[in-house]
Amino acid sequence: MDLPFAERRLGAHEWRVGVAMNLSALGVAQLSWGGIAAGALWRWCSGPAFLVVWGDQSDNLWRSRGFGNGWTLGAAGRRLECLDGEFVRVGPNPKFAPVAGYHWFDGDGMIHGLRIKEGKATYVSRYVKTSRLKQEEFFGGSKFMKIGDLKGLFGLLMVNMQMLRAKLKVLDVSYGYGTDVVKVLEDGDLQTLGMLDYDKRLAHSFTAHPKVDPFTGEMFTFGYSHAPPYITYRVISKDGFMQDPVPITIPEPIMMHDFAITENYAIIMDLPLYFRPKEMVKDKKLIFTFDSTKKARFGVLPRYAKDELLIKWFDLPNCFIFHNANAWEEGDEVVLITCRLQNPDLDMVSGSVKEKLENFTNELYEMRFNMKTGLASQKKLSASAVDFPRVNESYTGRKQRFVYGTMLDSIAKVTGIIKFDLHAEPDSEKTKLEVGGNVQGIFDLGPGRFGSEAIFVPREPGITSEEDDGYLIFFVHDEASGKSAVNVIDAKTMSADPVAVVELPHRVPYGFHAFFVTEVSIFCFLQSLIQSNLKNRQSSEDVTAQVVEVEPERH
Repeated sequence: MDLPFAERRLGAHEWRVGVAMNLSALGVAQLSWGGIAAGALWRWCSGPAFLVVWGDQSDNLWRSRGFGNGWTLGAAGRRLECLDGEFVRVGPNPKFAPVAGYHWFDGDGMIHGLRIKEGKATYVSRYVKTSRLKQEEFFGGSKFMKIGDLKGLFGLLMVNMQMLRAKLKVLDVSYGYGTDVVKVLEDGDLQTLGMLDYDKRLAHSFTAHPKVDPFTGEMFTFGYSHAPPYITYRVISKDGFMQDPVPITIPEPIMMHDFAITENYAIIMDLPLYFRPKEMVKDKKLIFTFDSTKKARFGVLPRYAKDELLIKWFDLPNCFIFHNANAWEEGDEVVLITCRLQNPDLDMVSGSVKEKLENFTNELYEMRFNMKTGLASQKKLSASAVDFPRVNESYTGRKQRFVYGTMLDSIAKVTGIIKFDLHAEPDSEKTKLEVGGNVQGIFDLGPGRFGSEAIFVPREPGITSEEDDGYLIFFVHDEASGKSAVNVIDAKTMSADPVAVVELPHRVPYGFHAFFVTEVSIFCFLQSLIQSNLKNRQSSEDVTAQVVEVEPERH
C-alpha cells in the first residue's frame, strides 16, 4: 500500500529534472526520462487535435517523500463544466540523494494529478516508474549519472563510472529513448505501464515542447544530442506514425529546449548554450556553457521538409531561450513570440535558491524573420522577468492576441500570473511589470505565496468563441502556512478573486510544466482509439489490451 505524503524539508537545493510526456495514437499518456526531455498530450477526435504541453526541467524547493493516495477534496467556488477532467503537473522529487550537489534539472519525476468532476476534486501523486528509477530502487541509492554530477574533474569521473557500470552490466542503460506510458484511471489515479518508442523509430531525445497543429492533428517535435546530428527534426502524423528523421546541421552541440511551428514552417533555434566537456574539466563548470560572444541563430525550415536543404538561417543578438509562446506567418515574415533570456548560467539553477539574482533578465520579445529579404528583427515587449508563456492552444501556429506568463521574483519563484495583449503597444518607460501598455492584467499571489505555470482552459474548444474566454489553472504554495492549493482564475478579467480554489492535503513541491485534459476529450479519444485500426503499430489483440488499460470514465 502506498504511504500518504510524509514531507520533510531537505533544504532549498533539491530540484528535479523532468520527464517527457506525450499521448500518441496508441491511446495512453506517456512520460519519458531524458534529462532535458519531455513531450505533450494529444489526440484526434472528430475535429481539430487536442494538445496539452507538459513537463521537463523545473524547480522544486522541497522534495516530497511518499505519495498522495487519492484524497477527495472540496472546492471553494462555482462548478465549471469545462474544468471537468484531469489537471496534471510533473514534479521533480529526486527519490535518492545524488552523489554530487543538487541541480534543479535532476530528479525522478513525480506526477501530481488533480481529477475534477462535478465540482469535486481528487488529488494523487505518483512517481513515473522509469527503468532508471526502478534500478536505483533495487540498489537503494543514486547510481546513475545526474546533471549536477557533470561539473569539473568529478564530472569526468562520473562519466567514466557510469560507462564502467554499464560495461559490467551493473546498470542497464539499454532502455534508450522513448516515453514511459502512463495510464489515467477512472478515479484520477496514475499508473506507469511501460516504454513506447514509436515502433523503434524514436532513437534520439524527445523535446519537452512538441507542437500539435490544432487544424491538422499532426505533432512536430525534435531532439538534440551531444553527438552528430546535434539536432533532429520529426513529424508525427495524426494517427501516431513518426516520419523519417530530418537531421539539422549546426556547428556545435547545444542545449535546445524549445522550438515553434507556423502553418508552413518550423523554427529551429541554434543558441550558444554549448555542450563543452573540456571546459567542464578545465574551468570547473557545468558541462553546458553559455558563450556570450556568439550570435543567436534561428533556422526556418518548411515543416514537411525531407532534409535540411531548404532551411533559412537568421542572426539576432546573443541570447538564450527556454520557452516560446507561439509563432505565425504575416506576409513574407515569420513571427515568433518568445521569452528572451540574457546571459544564462546553469549554475544559477543549482544548489540553494537565491532570493534575488543579479544580471538576470528574461523578457517577452517579438522576433521577425523575413523569408524574402533574409533579414531579422526583434522588439522588446515587456520588462523582466517573465517566462513560461502560454496561449490558447487552439491558435498554435496561427496569429493570436493574448499571452499568459509567469512573473518571476527570482528564477525560482513565481510571484504572479501576467496577461499580455499583443495588439497593444508596450510601455517602453516601465522598468517593472505592472498593468498598462500591453499588460492587460496581473494576478498577484501575495506575500510568501508562490505559484507555477498557468494552463489556459477554454470555456469552449476551438476558435469560434473569444480567444481569452476561459480560465487559468495552476498550483500555489503558501510558505507561511505550509499549505498548497490549485487556483482557477478568470483569464478574461484576471480578477483578483479566484473562480475556484482546491486546497490540497499536503505541500506540492514547486514545478513549472503542466497540462489539462477535459472529460470530453478523454471520452472522444477513447472512441477514436476503438475505431482506429492503428496501422503499422499493433495486432488486433494488442489494441484490445490497450483499450482495457485506458479505463475511461463510464457514464
